[in-house]
Amino acid sequence: MAGTAIIGLGAMGQGMARNILAAGIPLSGFDLSPDARGRFAKAGGRTGDDAADLVADCDLLLVMVATAAQAEAALFGGVTDALAPGAVVILSSTVAPSEARAIAARLNDAGHVMLDAPVSGGQVGAESGTLTIMASGPPAAFERADALLAAVSKKVHRLGDEPGMGATYKVVHQLAAGVHLVAAAELMAFGAKAGCDPQTLLDIVSSSAGQSWMMDDRVPRMMQVDPVATSTVDIFIKDLGLVVQSARDSGVPVPLAAAAYQMMVGAGGMGLGRHDDSAVIRAYEALTNCKVTES
Repeated sequence: MAGTAIIGLGAMGQGMARNILAAGIPLSGFDLSPDARGRFAKAGGRTGDDAADLVADCDLLLVMVATAAQAEAALFGGVTDALAPGAVVILSSTVAPSEARAIAARLNDAGHVMLDAPVSGGQVGAESGTLTIMASGPPAAFERADALLAAVSKKVHRLGDEPGMGATYKVVHQLAAGVHLVAAAELMAFGAKAGCDPQTLLDIVSSSAGQSWMMDDRVPRMMQVDPVATSTVDIFIKDLGLVVQSARDSGVPVPLAAAAYQMMVGAGGMGLGRHDDSAVIRAYEALTNCKVTES
């Protein structure tokens, strides 16, 4: 019997799964974390300790893991053999365009179809069902995935029939997200060192020409001692690394993205990889010997 499944029940996948269930779509789910599987089961999902068993005969599978390597490990260790013939696999992880194309080719060889569908909106968007989806793939795949995509998003951008274009748009988007995030940290560090009150500085910039979504969303967390992680430093090290890699493949200089990447790597080197990505401010605090964080 055809069905729907998800692999990856972390910060993003958990919220997406809950919205899929709330839309009345029966859902099986797997994650390596027993705790994540437990939270999913409490929400009404069917889970267990074997991914292949859970996806058996499903014709729609959403993959929401962190990296291309994790996606490959999740898919090609028995899962693709267990899916119904001709299943649609929605890859919503942020990966390089070349990686999306390679995974799609392997799925095609296994008799399945991939919808290259990375998302933007973070954990808040995943939990509220308001993600933006950048997707490319065959029309039939969009048709099969339509109800699921509607359950988790506010907007689905259809970007053509070929896998890799969804990933391309997402990687280009991450240049803006990463640069704006690091620029906000740099602005706050500069202001604090120059004698500005951080909250007053935020109030001024957020209502002036220098305003950005990242400024409004991340700076309040920069001023907290230990904010809840909704997106980690490690994730932005990965994503900005993909920006630099993909730009190199395209022959495009991205000096701002490269600089933002280095600041994220610096924060990761301070042991902050699993912390909220706003912790990039700690790297600036170390460089300036001046605190932005509330004491």
